[in-house]
Amino acid sequence: MVELELEQYRRERSFATALVTALTFFAFLIHGYHPYAEDGGIYLPEIKRLLDPGLYSFGAEFVVGHLRYSVFASLMAGLVRESHLSLEVVLLLVHLTSFWVTLFAAWVLASRCYTSREARGGAVALLAVWLTIPIAGTSLMLMDPYVTARSISTPCALLALVGALQFLLPRFEMEGEQGERRRGLALCCGALVGAGLMHPLMGAYAMGSVLLLWAVLSTNRLVRVWGTVGLGLTAVVVAAGVQLASPVESAEYQRVMLTRSYWFLSQWHWYEWIGLAAPLMILGVVALGRGRGVDAARVGLARVAIASGVTAIVVAALFAREGAAVHQVARLQPLRNFQLVYVVMILFVGAALGERMLRRPAWRGVAAFSMLAVVTLLVNRATFPASKHLELPDSLTWNAGDGGNRWEKAFLWIRKNTPKDAVFAMDANYAVLDGEDAQGFRAIAERSSLPDYSKDGGTASNKPALTEEWSQGISLQTGLGREFDAGRFAALKSIGATWVVLERKAATGFGCAYENDEVKVCRLP
Repeated sequence: MVELELEQYRRERSFATALVTALTFFAFLIHGYHPYAEDGGIYLPEIKRLLDPGLYSFGAEFVVGHLRYSVFASLMAGLVRESHLSLEVVLLLVHLTSFWVTLFAAWVLASRCYTSREARGGAVALLAVWLTIPIAGTSLMLMDPYVTARSISTPCALLALVGALQFLLPRFEMEGEQGERRRGLALCCGALVGAGLMHPLMGAYAMGSVLLLWAVLSTNRLVRVWGTVGLGLTAVVVAAGVQLASPVESAEYQRVMLTRSYWFLSQWHWYEWIGLAAPLMILGVVALGRGRGVDAARVGLARVAIASGVTAIVVAALFAREGAAVHQVARLQPLRNFQLVYVVMILFVGAALGERMLRRPAWRGVAAFSMLAVVTLLVNRATFPASKHLELPDSLTWNAGDGGNRWEKAFLWIRKNTPKDAVFAMDANYAVLDGEDAQGFRAIAERSSLPDYSKDGGTASNKPALTEEWSQGISLQTGLGREFDAGRFAALKSIGATWVVLERKAATGFGCAYENDEVKVCRLP
């Protein structure tokens, strides 16, 4: 009997491997690839600095400050050195691998919750289609269309849940059970360590979910109830302790911190609040179920997601407030715990769609998922309208005739035609200007720059020592280029800037070394 179950299990694994591989490339085509954009533009410079210490000699604290507790940059640099491949190729391979492992872990989770292949396929297919969905108002996507530490911590978190389920609910009886439990425990522990090393904050949230799963799936009713409640209360007490132990914040730092609107529920839009409530309501329907086997796993995961989501909301409402004396808990962004909530919710919704639409005739289900994929593709194209959908290695050129993002072309020209010690100034909000598409200057140009409002503001809000430097840079660069201002250019030069990047229509009063139909690059006289 055990051998028969194992053989069926191996066949399912082979099918899952083929399906997940196909869905990985399908997801890659839907969501695009933008290695230099948004948070990708934050992580890349530190990797490049490890590979070439001569880069970013000015303002290095904005390049390395956010990764001081992670081994992600060191790992990526090590892969480049050992593989003798370019950094761009290594990042692409890591990106595809992270998608594959995430989808495979999702398949295994779905297989613990559903018996039919249609339900499992629907669950993973919907996740592949919605892989870059925003997580309410947290400024976080489920997975990113570029490589960051979360690209590795997210699949590790899902594998930790897979291992925990394997340990708590072994599938095979008799002589196979103990071996499966040991393998599950090893997988869970290893995955948690991996998540913690890549992204300590997300690793801690993953560990909390594993502990909740242990309590929820306990055979002892007392442990189920009081273990779940106790873990939630422990999170609240720990948050209170963190808040009380935090040093007093300066008024200047508080002004910097309040620019991060996604930290505070009070600054969210109404539809972002729905992004918190709707998944919990959907999961609540599943959490009310009872049973054993796949039903126990399904109900258990739903209850874990609800418990972790509600706990995150309570902690955020109590401590992550604009008017609080200190904002250490806000900096920890407890609502990022909703990443797990979204994964579980998507799997259950996808499974329901798969059971209803992938049965014969299967073409109806394929058509439905294809329509969802087209909608997602259109949204992703609208997010990066001026950039190529797939920014593959060696696809970026500064030749204006090749199409593509004009800001990227200017940044690439800078990399090839300016000295390494050049320091650039540009509009503090350059990342949101028309046609820029949040492409990171440092990541592409490989040159130092004065701090910007968006990403460097996030670094400064997590590292109060950078407050003064960030505020000074923002003050001098806000609105840069709207009108010729010799005094401002002189002030920029006095704090280290040697070049400026401006919109082409900007008045300068001096010559520029490069320009295209959107951007010009000028050396300060």
